[in-house]
Amino acid sequence: MSDKQNAKQEKPFHSGFVALVGRPNVGKSTLLNACYGGKIAITSNVAQTTRRRMRAVVNTSNSQLVIVDTPGLHKPKDALGKELNKAALTELADVDVAAFLIDATKPVGRGDEWVASHVAASKAPYKLLVITKADLATQDQVKSQLEAGMALAKFDDSVVVSSTENFNVDTFLDIVSEHLPVGPKWFPDDMDVDMTDEDLVAEFIREKVLTNLRQEVPHSVGVICDSLEWKKDGHVSISATIVVEREGQKGIVIGRGGSMIKKIGIEARRDVQKLLDAKCYLDLRVQVRPQWRRDQNEISRMGLKVEE
Repeated sequence: MSDKQNAKQEKPFHSGFVALVGRPNVGKSTLLNACYGGKIAITSNVAQTTRRRMRAVVNTSNSQLVIVDTPGLHKPKDALGKELNKAALTELADVDVAAFLIDATKPVGRGDEWVASHVAASKAPYKLLVITKADLATQDQVKSQLEAGMALAKFDDSVVVSSTENFNVDTFLDIVSEHLPVGPKWFPDDMDVDMTDEDLVAEFIREKVLTNLRQEVPHSVGVICDSLEWKKDGHVSISATIVVEREGQKGIVIGRGGSMIKKIGIEARRDVQKLLDAKCYLDLRVQVRPQWRRDQNEISRMGLKVEE
């Protein structure tokens, strides 16, 4: 067979940007991790776990997907909430595929309608409805959610997934890949995420605060990675600050005799060592900054302010 015939038979290469949008806790970060094939975005059962927009690069044999995990869209109660909504809606403005996620286990409500209206108004050429957490729902629930979701806006297609069971994750990637523009890779093969190591470390620490403290302080917590230094022997020395809004919260994070902050540090260090593929020394401190979520300067200092 000639080179020309081979070239004709080769599939064109597709590349582009995919935004995962939906209400808080519908499984956006879990789906991103499943697509990526490893842990890169933090997850928890606490709503609004995702605060930073994250772009993860997923390469297949004939495509490169830049998947954008966005904060859950919600009714904001403070300046931070407004910034999180702005981050999610900003991503919708310039993507090739808008993937709207709905939890299979929870009835579609006004919040979903509001998010769907923004998806419908976006300029994304392809809009995909994604029903998540299929492993936790009955077939009737899934069918009902598909019908309810398709009634919210005009979607080009739909797919049902379970990210934890890896059900239809490849199908999701195949559907999205087919509808990305034909073009070259946006990023080199060795780039997997557009966040710095410092930002990822801060997020992994915050995840451990959320999972260990549940409803006691979750929305009041922020984390800043103050320093990350590679030492000559190959280990990494990290210093980070956990920020809370009240003295009582500081006591909860530290725990009796320092037991809680020690537990948070041990669990965070495991994930950070996998991320950096190196042994880590992790120094954590807790600081009170009253009402930091209402302060634009503090939000900016946390790296959570959306650039215009």
